[in-house]
Amino acid sequence: MSAMNDSKPADGRSSSPHSHRDDEPGTSQELEHAPHSAEDTNSAAASERSARVNRRPLVIALGITTTFFVVELVGAYISNSLALLADAAHMLTDVAAIGLALFAMWLASRPASAERTFGYLRAEILAALVNAVTLIVLAIYIFWEAGRRLQEPPEVESGPLLVVAIAGMLANIAAAWVLSRGGGHRDNLNTRGAFLHVLGDLMGSVATIAAALVIAFTDWYIADPILSVLIGGLVVFGAWSLLRESVDVLLEAAPRGVSVADVRQAMRAMPGVDGVHDLHVWTVTSGLTALSAHVETASFADWEQRMKALAAMLREKFGIAHVTLQPEPPRSSRDDWDRCSIDAPEGHEACLTAANPVPRPVHAGHRH
Repeated sequence: MSAMNDSKPADGRSSSPHSHRDDEPGTSQELEHAPHSAEDTNSAAASERSARVNRRPLVIALGITTTFFVVELVGAYISNSLALLADAAHMLTDVAAIGLALFAMWLASRPASAERTFGYLRAEILAALVNAVTLIVLAIYIFWEAGRRLQEPPEVESGPLLVVAIAGMLANIAAAWVLSRGGGHRDNLNTRGAFLHVLGDLMGSVATIAAALVIAFTDWYIADPILSVLIGGLVVFGAWSLLRESVDVLLEAAPRGVSVADVRQAMRAMPGVDGVHDLHVWTVTSGLTALSAHVETASFADWEQRMKALAAMLREKFGIAHVTLQPEPPRSSRDDWDRCSIDAPEGHEACLTAANPVPRPVHAGHRH
């Protein structure tokens, strides 16, 4: 038996509430859809407007970074500065990162299908992962080139270097400000990946200005690769955090700030709940947390009300919007374990059917 209650998350991605309910043990599931209303239509329109608003800062930042990438590339060629070349290379990754974030945002907005039941919501997480990896690869290149230049520091033209670095800093400040509006850089891994690219480039511009000033007043050309290493270190610091969080989401780890032990305790404290097992909490995509659990209860007569109470509590207390609950009798009343369970060793055997997947159907005109 299973029951599911989906609440609408803050980003408006979920549809109107619905539930799965079994009236008797062992019977097939019946899906009940809530009727559509004017409120549903208004919510959908609001969600679409919100998506356009979320894309707008990325589009503006893309225009800014593309323009100043060209400016910095020309400036690096004229001044022969590694710091400026590194900054230009990082600006190029900004362009790619923001473009990827926009593409992932569009892909994530596509509806779910029979084969992709969560749609393309994870596309944003994949984009964040790619952005993190490219940042780390870029930092490795900066370290390598800086080591080479530390051995033989080339002459650097400080004048053009300073002018272009100041212009790049102003461009990065503008792009970072645009991306920070609305708080998307805090709540959305995809947007945060783009924001970290721009922020790293902003720090690189500051370091490049410092290198230009040192060279202009002291002719100490080694300042250029030294400050380039500093830029690379700052880039790795931000990229590692983004990489770790993206991998956690893809591995379906519990979201940051959500204690599974606290969730279990809160569920067991609800009236009529005798126990909770196979409790899983994970992030589908930024802003959408899901939960599934087996709930042990001695009475199924009022399960519908108990399910709604549990879903409401999980949403209000832990911010979990997508909840799937399966009611079961208490363990002590069962003679054997005939269901798949990751928690219980005796339930592992029932999970082995996953080793023999059912072949996907072949549609007319297509081969799989």
